[in-house]
Parts: sequence; structure tokens; C-alpha cells
Amino acid sequence: MKPKILVIDDSADSWALLNAVLQSHGYAPVWAADGMQAMGVARTHQPQVILLDLGLPGGDGFLILERLKANKFLSHVPVIVITARAPKEGEEKALKLGAVSYVQKPINVDELIAGLQQLLAPAKKRSSIG
Repeated sequence: MKPKILVIDDSADSWALLNAVLQSHGYAPVWAADGMQAMGVARTHQPQVILLDLGLPGGDGFLILERLKANKFLSHVPVIVITARAPKEGEEKALKLGAVSYVQKPINVDELIAGLQQLLAPAKKRSSIG
């Protein structure tokens, strides 16, 4: 089964790029376009990793990150923050709130895929053992 990656980003262009890249690397991406959709989509699809844009309509990305980490069904899911904000502007706060990584836009696709592979490697090993 392909690992599900939830992309929470209001930009259709970002979604189109990430959708194509993730599918081409064997992932099953799902999309939430705003903060209001994000929690419902996350609960429904139970992703293995979440890619979260900080600048969202319907809820600041930091607030969504807090909600994800406070939810007993989603708190274990690694969150990678993706943003066009200046690095120092939100990196420390995002990591403090539970994000595992902070990625600047424009996204370096190779680095993103390497990060996903690293995050998902333990899960793949566990599923192939049993």
C-alpha cells in the first residue's frame, strides 16, 4: 500500500506540483486547501506524513499544527512545515509546536523526497518484518 501524504496548502499550483512529484515517487497524496478542511481530511485519510503550509485561509498554519498535535488520533503523524516565510520567522515556533522539519518555498524536491523517505523508513521496515 502506498504511504498517504496529506498536503495542506491553499495554492492549487503548489498542490499540482506536489501531487505530481509525490505520485511519481510512489506516494498517495491527498489535499486539503484550507485550515477548515485540514482536520477532517486528516482524520478521514489517516496520512503517514503531513505537509503543512503556514499561510492558510481558514486558520493560521501554526494553529493547524497545534490542533494536529493535540488530536489523539493524529498527534503521532510527522508534520513537515512548508512555507514562503523567512526562515527565522517561524522555524523555531514550528519545531517547538511539534513539526519535524521546516522547508522553504520554492521547494527543493530532492530534499523533500529524501526527508519523506527518511521519515517513512522505520514504518516500511516494521511492515516488511511482520
